[in-house]
Amino acid sequence: MKKILVTGGAGFLGSHLCERLLNDGHDVLCVDNFFTGSKQNVAHLLSNPCFELMRHDVTFPLYVEVDQIYNLACPASPIHYQFDPVQTTKTAVHGAINMLGLAKRLKARILQASTSEVYGDPEVHPQPEPYWGKVNPIGIRSCYDEGKRCAETLFFDYWRQHQLEIKVMRIFNTYGPRMHPNDGRVVSNFIVQALKGDSITIYGDGSQTRSFCYVNDLIDGMIKLMDSPADFTGPVNIGNPCEFTMLELAECVLSLIGGKSKIVFMPLPADDPKQRQPDISLAKQVLNWEPKIPLQEGLRSTITYFESVL
Repeated sequence: MKKILVTGGAGFLGSHLCERLLNDGHDVLCVDNFFTGSKQNVAHLLSNPCFELMRHDVTFPLYVEVDQIYNLACPASPIHYQFDPVQTTKTAVHGAINMLGLAKRLKARILQASTSEVYGDPEVHPQPEPYWGKVNPIGIRSCYDEGKRCAETLFFDYWRQHQLEIKVMRIFNTYGPRMHPNDGRVVSNFIVQALKGDSITIYGDGSQTRSFCYVNDLIDGMIKLMDSPADFTGPVNIGNPCEFTMLELAECVLSLIGGKSKIVFMPLPADDPKQRQPDISLAKQVLNWEPKIPLQEGLRSTITYFESVL
């Protein structure tokens, strides 16, 4: 049994990670400031004596004793991270500094939940880890993109300067139960709109692509990375390489839900990437990981969740 800290532990990914770590027999400290996380996401874990929930903002130092740290704290959808962009950057950068300082003091292994957004609007397709990306440093998405890029810089500087055991994971589009209904992400948008019988809004002409990884597959990859040999730092892409256009996703959601929703097209937001597809060769080779759950199967579980929420 390890004592494991999960920052952002009451969020979409964090709550699934906490649940999985408890099932694997660990003691879990879940830390969240509940800006986008929710107590409801972890309410079913509160009766477990190995689970502890703490309200805390990672932009302030945290003094606890743990063996491993998963740093997931940061709003991850454009609606939420653009609501207070200064705080988003602080969460990404100050949060990384505080968690790295804690890991250094404890000599604990630490994993950073980075993002495919570090690749920006990519000129290389699919995106391999050595690609440096094409990011606008002063756009409306920059608080998140550059915050996560700076966090990666800090992780690797702590690794070089202090020999800290780090793991950096670049997460591609992930979906599943416990997504926030109003997070503005395409999967939750389409499902909620279809369930309500509203028009399904596609931004742009629907030809832009994303690759969707079901949350259980993502958590498998995260834990495999944390448990990988000490000399493997990453960064490593974790996501599903099966690529879909926005129009294909909308049609898939409509076919599963039914109803009379129509598809309408809206202008594309600034700096929205045209393509997003991970090259997962490294994850296959080093972690023996690849996603197993196909899109339709994952969407069914996600639709069932949103039906209960709505």
